[in-house]
Amino acid sequence: MPAPDDERAPYVSPSPANAGGADQAGVRLYNERLILSLARRFGQLSKIEVARITGLSVQSSSTIMNRLQADGLLKREAPLRGRVGQPTVPVSLDPEGAFSIGLKIGRRSFDLVLIDFCGAVRRRAHRTYPYPTPDLVMNFINDELAPLVASLTPKQRRRIAGLGVAAPFQLWNWAAEIGAPAEKMDAWRSFSIEEELARVTPFSVTLCNDATSACAAEFFFGEAWRRRDFLYFFLGAFVGGGLVLDGALYPGRTGNAAAVGSMPIAALEGSGSPTSQLISRASIYQLQRRIEAAGRDPSSLWRTPEIWDDFGPLLDDWIDEAAYALAYASLAAMSIIDVEAIVIDGAMPPDVRERLRLRVAAQLDTLDRRGLSEATILAGAIGADARAIGGAALPLIKAFARDRELVFKDTLGDSNRAAAPPPLRRLVSVASSGP
Repeated sequence: MPAPDDERAPYVSPSPANAGGADQAGVRLYNERLILSLARRFGQLSKIEVARITGLSVQSSSTIMNRLQADGLLKREAPLRGRVGQPTVPVSLDPEGAFSIGLKIGRRSFDLVLIDFCGAVRRRAHRTYPYPTPDLVMNFINDELAPLVASLTPKQRRRIAGLGVAAPFQLWNWAAEIGAPAEKMDAWRSFSIEEELARVTPFSVTLCNDATSACAAEFFFGEAWRRRDFLYFFLGAFVGGGLVLDGALYPGRTGNAAAVGSMPIAALEGSGSPTSQLISRASIYQLQRRIEAAGRDPSSLWRTPEIWDDFGPLLDDWIDEAAYALAYASLAAMSIIDVEAIVIDGAMPPDVRERLRLRVAAQLDTLDRRGLSEATILAGAIGADARAIGGAALPLIKAFARDRELVFKDTLGDSNRAAAPPPLRRLVSVASSGP
């Protein structure tokens, strides 16, 4: 696939290691990222409000915000009239300021999304299959990436920040649970997603665990950012998780933090079953098995995750068992990490997600929580697209997030780091005065 042109991403900022304020350019970059983060979180903000929140002077805030407007990252909103003095002119993120592409590799489906700077999906592609293989993902990219990029104007294509990939780690594990031949899934052991995608695309490629990516989508584009600490569950074919600590996404030492699918869960009372992992109790593949055993077609689970067929008591029973397991997993996590909230999301219709959330909250109320602080059970705001949108968020996070929000330390890959497009010139020139 040819590169859009030589200026396809002119403002991808310098390495996050340079954004900590060690020199004047670093201070400026830090302040710019801080203001962009505030605009993402709070929407419209005036220069006076930014100065009050950040501690910068009004003059410094105005200088930085004007620069961000000139670069197309912020836009002016309608003046706020009816106050004493001159009307206040707030600014907000410009959706056209940047674009990014996200690829979700799932155990039942691929998704490719194009998002704008505000996280809105501009274009998407979706494909289902019995199980994923490296050949399938490369065919999907070869078929769908070029039309997705071509949907943008040349000016918009110059603002594509990169390609983020959300994929389960160790895809070859649990092949039996999804009915995949072990030899087919073993092909993933020697397949480098980043290297292969970098070979056929012009974009910098960033890889992250799929559930952590979903948590990133919730944290950056959803509502859970209002909680400084939360544990995130995403129910896909397999359940996975993410963790936010002290207002920052926490990927862990190897990028595998909050691997909740592997948490041991006690058997239901009276079932006679042994202790098992959460993945076998709160994953959608278990619902698929129930539906197939009843002689019904489960394909809507993967074909249209936002709109399932009416599965009646089969769905009711699955919700009950999944909620039981999620409540115990939440209790275990709360005893180790003092999280403020538990967020439940997944590739499911909103009404099913809400039923599951309420059932988890009710089940948790029945458990012995002595010695533990309370945690609010919330529904995720992103839904079925969370992993793909989270994947697309990764290049935006690298380029525009504050230092402590970054998930990219030494644990997450960037196969194209050396080939990344040049940084925006203003971010590497040292100003004569001001932050």
